Amino acid sequence: MKVAVTGASGLIGSRLTRSLEADGHRVTRLVRRQAAGDGEVRWDPAAGVIDGAGLEGHDAVVHLAGAGLGDHRWTNAYKAKVLDSRVAGTSLLAETLVSLDRPPAVLASGSAVGYYGDRGDEELTERSAPGTGFLAEVVQAWEAAAAPARRAGIRVALLRSGIVQAPEGGALQRLLLPFRLGVGGRMGSGRQWLSWVAIDDEVGAIRHVLTDRSLEGPVNLTAPNPVTNAEYTRTLGRVLHRPTLLPTPTPALRLLLGRELVSEMLLGGQRVLPTVLQASGYTFAYRTLEDALAALLGRH
Repeated sequence: MKVAVTGASGLIGSRLTRSLEADGHRVTRLVRRQAAGDGEVRWDPAAGVIDGAGLEGHDAVVHLAGAGLGDHRWTNAYKAKVLDSRVAGTSLLAETLVSLDRPPAVLASGSAVGYYGDRGDEELTERSAPGTGFLAEVVQAWEAAAAPARRAGIRVALLRSGIVQAPEGGALQRLLLPFRLGVGGRMGSGRQWLSWVAIDDEVGAIRHVLTDRSLEGPVNLTAPNPVTNAEYTRTLGRVLHRPTLLPTPTPALRLLLGRELVSEMLLGGQRVLPTVLQASGYTFAYRTLEDALAALLGRH
């Protein structure tokens, strides 16, 4: 296959591109700087600029670009940046693909389980209604921006990713130091659900989506066994052989990250099930959190 990837330098994108190239597929990276050679195409979503000619003839496009959600305080300006980076980038990409003489067969467009909002113990599938809050609103607008490609006959899969577990980035990387020092602990009540997925399965599921023509619309990219925050805390402590007795102080989190971010991303959660992915025959490398963390941290 010939696959174009946005966000190719990020945590998921870098793993995906290496995986594809290792199996002999040709990968084109969309970059914001001047393109260097045939393997890159320049784009600038904020300016509405993209080299459409460089996307001609690709079999698939994977769209993973967007401003980070959990690494900045949610000021009004940053919330606008988060929304614009996802909606403007997705709209530009979808409309460009529609205009091509040889459009791709499939667009796998990034999304997130934040679509469902904070839903307590409710089990959530791709058929569940959207939730409320900033994250839910962002994800709904983000997904809607891919509609031009779908209307033009391109198969569009919306990748509702959970919390990706990888020691080199994301949430797990930020947790490793305090947990290794023995000061990691649950957040809030610990009853909030965390829908996780190992980086190996995130990449494997995306590749599965690219080749399985039955997959379109929302696809939950989460492991089949979500856990509560308290269970996640105990499991990570057990894998690292460290105590997890002290809860993380909520006031300190709010002071550091802001009340809204803490409320939605750390103290809220979703109990999401990968119903569509499993029905399509995808086989998970890691179905339980302990197996995933032991393998990931052992390799690391």
